[in-house]
Amino acid sequence: MLEMRWMLGVAAALLLPLSAQAQTLKVVMHSDVKIVDPIWTTAYIVRNHGYMIYDTLLAVDEKLAVKPQMLEGWKVSEDKLVYTFTLREGLKFHDGAAVTAEDCVASIKRWASRDAMGQKLLSFTKDLAVVDPKTFTLTLSEPYGLVLESLGKPSSNVPFIMPKRVADTPGNTQITDFTGSGPFVFRRDLWRPGEKTIYDKFKDYKPRAEPPSGLAGGKVVYLDRVEWINITDPQTVANALLTGEIDMIEQPVIELLPLLEKDKNIEVIDFNPLGLQFSFRFNVLHKPFDDAKIRQAALYALNQKDFLLAAISDPKYFKECKALFICGTPFATDKGFEDKLNSDFAKSKEILKQANYDGTPVVLLYATDTNTGRLTPVVKALLERGGFVVDMQAMDWQTVLSRRARKEPLNAGGWSGFMTAWVSADLLDPIMSSFVGAACDKAAIGWPCDADIEKLRDAFAKTTDDAKRKELATAIQVRVSEYPTHAHLGQYNIPTARRKTVTGNLEAPVPVFWNVKKKE
Repeated sequence: MLEMRWMLGVAAALLLPLSAQAQTLKVVMHSDVKIVDPIWTTAYIVRNHGYMIYDTLLAVDEKLAVKPQMLEGWKVSEDKLVYTFTLREGLKFHDGAAVTAEDCVASIKRWASRDAMGQKLLSFTKDLAVVDPKTFTLTLSEPYGLVLESLGKPSSNVPFIMPKRVADTPGNTQITDFTGSGPFVFRRDLWRPGEKTIYDKFKDYKPRAEPPSGLAGGKVVYLDRVEWINITDPQTVANALLTGEIDMIEQPVIELLPLLEKDKNIEVIDFNPLGLQFSFRFNVLHKPFDDAKIRQAALYALNQKDFLLAAISDPKYFKECKALFICGTPFATDKGFEDKLNSDFAKSKEILKQANYDGTPVVLLYATDTNTGRLTPVVKALLERGGFVVDMQAMDWQTVLSRRARKEPLNAGGWSGFMTAWVSADLLDPIMSSFVGAACDKAAIGWPCDADIEKLRDAFAKTTDDAKRKELATAIQVRVSEYPTHAHLGQYNIPTARRKTVTGNLEAPVPVFWNVKKKE
C-alpha cells in the first residue's frame, strides 16, 4: 500500500484528461521538492527540477564533450579573448516569449554570482554584451581555458537560461517566477510539497535535430506528464514499484535491489556510471571549524569505509578513494591525504590538544529523509571518538537546505557541518568542484577563505598544458589537506530501478526525462 497522502494525490489526478493519464510517468526521486531555484542552491533535487523546465546554452554528451544546445554556434577571436555566441531559431519561453541574448547575459551573470566555476569565469571576464536579439559576446581580460566548459557545466550549479526579468533577481534571493524554456512546464498550481511535483510537456519546445546523447542533442518529449511522487519509506517505495503503482525509483536503497531484481517486470540499470562521491562540508565561519587545524583533526577522525558500508553495504557499488578529483580520471592522486581519512583517533586528539580545542560542540545538520543525510550519525560517532563534542540536530533535507545557507553563529541557528554527495561529473577538476573553491564570501556554503587555493585555481584555469594542469591539481589537493574545505568520503554508484514498460532513459550525470517512453 502506498502512503495515504500519495493515494489522495492519485485521486486528484483522476480529474485529468484521459490522454494525459495514458502518458503519465510516476517517479520517486531521492528527495521531495520544496525549493525550486536551481541557482540559489546546489541541491541535486533542485538541479533535477531545473533540467525539467530550463534549457542550457551548451551541454555535455555521454562522453562529457561540450556541444551546442540553445546555441546555433560560436566563434572565438584570433587572440582568444572574444567569444561570440549565436542562439538557434525557435527558442521560446513557456509564456510564449522568444528567448533573447538579453536573457542569456542576465542568466549567466546570476549563475556566476553563485557557482564556483562561474565565479572564476567572471573573474577573467571583461565584458558580457548583447549584440542583437540572437547574439551576445563574452570578452575576456586575458585568455581563459575553460569558457565553454563553464557554460556547458552539467551539474550544480547549472547555468540555466531564465527570462531576464527573473535572472535579474539577486543570486542570494530565491526566484518566484518559474518560467523556463525547457522541455517541460512546472505545474506550480498542482505542486504539493511533501506529496508530489508535476511537470507537463511543453508543446512549443523545439528540440535539436541531433539524436540525444547525455545532456546534449535533441530533447524529444514523448510523455504528456511526469509526476515526482514523495514517499519517504524505502520499503513502501519498493512495494509501489513491484505493484506498478509507480514506474521508476531514481535511487532505490541498495539493500532492496535483490528484491527488485527478482521481479521479471523490473530492471535495475546504472545510468550514471561515473558515480558519486560522499562529502562532509565544514562551515569555516564559526568555532570550532574556523580553525584549519581543528578541521584537519576531523580529517584524521573520519574514514571512508564506515560511510560506504553504512550507506551502500555492497562492495560492488562502492570504492574507497582519496582522490579529490575522482579515481580513474586524469587528476586522481592520493597526495596530501595518505595519512588522513583513516580514523586515527589518537592523531585527531593530539591535534585538538595542540589547537587548544575548548569543547565547542560541532553542530551537525542531520537530514533524516535522505540516504546521504542518514550517514550523519556516523560522522557523530567518529568525531566523538576523535575527541570532539558533537550536537546532532535532526530535520528533513529541505530544512537542511535552508539552514545551511545561514551564516549566523551556532547559538543563533547556525551550523558546523552536514553530509551530502556530489556526482563525479561535478568533481573532475579544481575549477568545477564547488567545495574546493575558497573565495570567502563568494564561496559555496561553508564559505572557505584561502588565497593560496584561489591562486592555484587561477593558474589551473589559465593554462591549457595537460602536464601543468596535473601538477596544479595535485598542488590544490595538497593545499586542501592543509586548509580543509570538506572531507571526501568515498565513491559509489546507485542504479535506477524501473518497470520494463519504461524505456529511453539516457546515460548522464543527471536523471532526465526527455527521450523516455512508457508502454501502457
